[in-house]
Amino acid sequence: MDYARMRVIAEQLEACAERWEGAWSVEIGPSGPVLAMVYPSKRRQGMIRRVRDQLDEQLSLTRPGYVCVNGPGIEHPAIGRMRRPDAVVIPEAVLDEEGLAVDATQVLAVVEIVSPSNPNNDYGEKLAEYPAMGIPHCMIVDPRTGTIEVHSSPCGSHYGDKDPYIFGDTVPFGPWTVDTSAFRRYGRDRDGSSPS
Repeated sequence: MDYARMRVIAEQLEACAERWEGAWSVEIGPSGPVLAMVYPSKRRQGMIRRVRDQLDEQLSLTRPGYVCVNGPGIEHPAIGRMRRPDAVVIPEAVLDEEGLAVDATQVLAVVEIVSPSNPNNDYGEKLAEYPAMGIPHCMIVDPRTGTIEVHSSPCGSHYGDKDPYIFGDTVPFGPWTVDTSAFRRYGRDRDGSSPS
């Protein structure tokens, strides 16, 4: 099926999802349009907010007119993909445009917080698709293991550079930094112990 047809189906799914209860996400992956109910944990949402707030503050100095937001999808019709990262750095002006997704050529960076139920999506498909879309920077935060990967230098379907970090580090991410000292692993209390 060609991308234009998949995009029409994705828009129809999105219109249906707006009438349903709960949070829904529409993406176009290798097998076509996918509609999934999203169950964001409080801990995961807290990490998304912390990353977004830190990047937003720095963007006003490094890239005026850009913001870090969660919500909009990004698309690249030439490779037939539309994805919805947990956070994305884009020009603020595109948020006033109609449509489901932002053109991937306008995206400076994406952030994914690994889901406990589907880690292969972030480490497999998306980690191949984001560089193919030409997105310069990708951060993968994994609360299952307390690790972070920063990817840069897109080259085809992979990133040329990968830098590993752990929770607690101040992580260089393109021209920005992200303080991860408040990040917590899934199933861990503030002191790092497992809940009783």
